Amino acid sequence: MVSSCTQGRMVTVLSIDGGGIRGIIPGTLLAFLESKLQELDGANARIADYFDIIAGTSTGGLVTSMLTAPNKDNRPIYAAKDINNFYLEHCPKIFPQNSTNPNTSVSGATGPKYDGKYLRSLTDELLGDLTLKQTLTNVVIPTFDIKLLQPIIFSTKDARTNVAKNARLSDICIGTSAAPTYLPAHYFETRDASGKTRSFDLIDGGLQLIILH
Repeated sequence: MVSSCTQGRMVTVLSIDGGGIRGIIPGTLLAFLESKLQELDGANARIADYFDIIAGTSTGGLVTSMLTAPNKDNRPIYAAKDINNFYLEHCPKIFPQNSTNPNTSVSGATGPKYDGKYLRSLTDELLGDLTLKQTLTNVVIPTFDIKLLQPIIFSTKDARTNVAKNARLSDICIGTSAAPTYLPAHYFETRDASGKTRSFDLIDGGLQLIILH
């Protein structure tokens, strides 16, 4: 992928870690970086304007999508300074302290702690039907398919050449954020160029190293 993006020049890559509510940490750093870029290039400067590739897993995948998904003016739907407010507003509803998934036993052995319904509705509202190939710069979001027992890497480059990998950004974000014991795996389908269905059963992309170890 890198070779097709370089064209003989240096490639700039931004990698955003996961960690649920700890998305506030990269959010703080990115807000500072974007503010400095705006001092140089004006108030409309955005992180996506400066990186050839932005990669993120788990909550980092959500931040990646927020920074690169286009609005109606073909600019990022979120400025970096808005990320922390997003987390502070929505994380208490994604991970409610007084709520338990009815499919989970006292020991937590039969299902995830949270049902993930709020996160699904939130990402659907945030990203709508935007797909991976529409991102404003190249993105890479790792996930893990628990049915196939193998990592699935979503990238803008693949999405532009493989229709079956051009999934909705909201589905990819929910999948890469689905940390076992906390949120349920996310199932969705796409279709290839011939109309054949491809299914995905995804969990947190950061766990693939543990599972494959």
